[in-house]
Amino acid sequence: MGKNYVDIENDRGETLRYRKHVNGRGLIANGAKVHPTALVEQGAYVEPGVQVAAGAHIGRGVWIEPDAVIGPEAEIAPHAHIGPGAAIGARAKIGVRAYVGANARVAVGSLIRDDESVGENERVATDPRGLRLAA
Repeated sequence: MGKNYVDIENDRGETLRYRKHVNGRGLIANGAKVHPTALVEQGAYVEPGVQVAAGAHIGRGVWIEPDAVIGPEAEIAPHAHIGPGAAIGARAKIGVRAYVGANARVAVGSLIRDDESVGENERVATDPRGLRLAA
């Protein structure tokens, strides 16, 4: 049986240890908290300090930077990038290759479409079709 972790060197020469999540085999850094019912697909990276709530779905190739929060039943589509300190609300959907900047907030139930970006510190709320609502 193979080992259940991977060591990866970061840009600063530090070695970070990632364990393979039981549900999906995505890589979870030491210091991240991922609920056992969340699905973290293989090829996804969850960095230290991240919190992923129950029922969330993290797709292949997703990168979630340190200290981000992913709410219950949120869906992060493949190859999306969630910046450091960002927060994704419950049942929100983040599209394929979408980018959510540092410290941005995506409201409960919002839809960020494929290839769409949410800027650093931006607050976004949408209707179910992805049309942005007035702040």
